[in-house]
Amino acid sequence: MARDAQPDWHVSSHSNDHGGSCVEVAVTGTPEVAVRDSKDRTRATAYASPAAWTAFLDATTTGNFTNPADDA
Repeated sequence: MARDAQPDWHVSSHSNDHGGSCVEVAVTGTPEVAVRDSKDRTRATAYASPAAWTAFLDATTTGNFTNPADDA
């Protein structure tokens, strides 16, 4: 199955106009999830498998990621 030429993008509820975490997510018409930076939509889109996307969401909601700035 081919990726949708114009996927239906959904903006993160954490995105804002003040430099917040600006992420858009879309279902692609394939078994992939597309992710892009809503501040610069000309940049490349990242694609993840449903399992990888679920693992990412689980890790972010449980706090299993650290902020690299905290290590500085």
